[in-house]
Amino acid sequence: MKIIILGAGQVGSSVLGSLASEANDIVMVDSQPGLLKDLQDRFDIGTVQGNAAHPTVLQRAGAAEADMLIAVTSDDETNMLACSIADVLFKVPRKIARVRALEYFTYPGMFSPEAIPIDVVISPERIITQFIERLLEYPGASQVLDFAEGKVRLVSVSAREGGPLVGHEIRELHQHMPNVHARITAIFRKGKAIVPNGRTIIEDGDEVFFLASAEEIKDVMGELRKTEKPYKRLIFAGGGHIGKRVALALESRYQVKVIEKDRKRAKKIASELANTVVLAGDASDKELLLNENIENTDVFCAITNDDEANILSAMLAKRLGARRVISLINKSAYADIVDNAQVDLVISPHQATIGALLRYVRRGDIVQVYSLRHGASEAIEAVAHGRPGFSKVVGLPLGKIKIPPGVVMGALVRGEEVIQFHHDTVIEEGDHVIMFLIDKKLIPAVEQIFQGEGEDRP
Repeated sequence: MKIIILGAGQVGSSVLGSLASEANDIVMVDSQPGLLKDLQDRFDIGTVQGNAAHPTVLQRAGAAEADMLIAVTSDDETNMLACSIADVLFKVPRKIARVRALEYFTYPGMFSPEAIPIDVVISPERIITQFIERLLEYPGASQVLDFAEGKVRLVSVSAREGGPLVGHEIRELHQHMPNVHARITAIFRKGKAIVPNGRTIIEDGDEVFFLASAEEIKDVMGELRKTEKPYKRLIFAGGGHIGKRVALALESRYQVKVIEKDRKRAKKIASELANTVVLAGDASDKELLLNENIENTDVFCAITNDDEANILSAMLAKRLGARRVISLINKSAYADIVDNAQVDLVISPHQATIGALLRYVRRGDIVQVYSLRHGASEAIEAVAHGRPGFSKVVGLPLGKIKIPPGVVMGALVRGEEVIQFHHDTVIEEGDHVIMFLIDKKLIPAVEQIFQGEGEDRP
């Protein structure tokens, strides 16, 4: 597949890192030669220097032969214009753009063939807002990800002593909860992946991933750690695109405060928020946090555009007694070194954006993709196609499908029904199959299994 990526910044380079190892022909476009040279030294790609929205630049990048254009520059308008030009002049089949400004989403139909011809609009702010909303719904969870339109969710939680299943075999989960159909799909112990089976013992500190319906999640979490009280009081450091959007989404259900350093920006968002307390100040100001009762705050979430400020303010809030602290971090190097003892959870906008993009790049009918553990693992929802006898999955019981080691078949969704996998479970045409891939290198093998009859790899 020939892919053109516009923008060699944090998001563009992260997207490149995810796609370059998957036999794609990639051209990167950016105005800064230094960024392009660095990426060309690391990856086998083509590069074009210039303005990403100029027709001649897109022509030099090979837009006429491109299968997909991914516009992820830092400028919304450049991304939108580039997609429009790619459609009108070069007939690029699929165009994906990152658009950050909330105002663009208030006009229905703006992104359509009749208006701005963008096939897929990726909004990091919307993705992060939804991510935070789900985390708040399940106190103690590290990730809550939707599959099959919310019928099934993948949850990551740190097992803690005091949970009834900690120190016991996984098969006891269904002895404790016989009517629950949840499945533990992966365990990470001291950074090492474990493919679980019924006899695997859950240990204190394990990072446990499980699939369950929304109604079952709290019960399963209660087996892995002591049940936590619901969150009520929230403080968000940063009133930018994400901060404003999160406050709008949450202010009717929680007690929300936003701390914004820029006084002019603080006044502006205060006029746009109905039930949120907006404070003009520095979130790393100890006196300010103490005055706002940080010790009684359930969640402190630092979501400014400054990684260092986010980390420091989150660490300070934790030391001052905030129940849980979350930091948004763009640089992967920072995300890797932040200690969980100092910051409870790190959110990466780039990983969230990459996951949203990958579903449109994967071969086969892939409905949903989530990039996990800094891109090392993935969770995928694929649709099974083909006729029995002509498909590698349809009409076959699970025990006879050649599933690569490291791929855990998590759940199957058939219509409105969620079915737990057993060795004799037969996959039917149109079933949605949810899988956990311990290592993203297993992706080509999974794609090949789920390609329909007569479907060749590009």
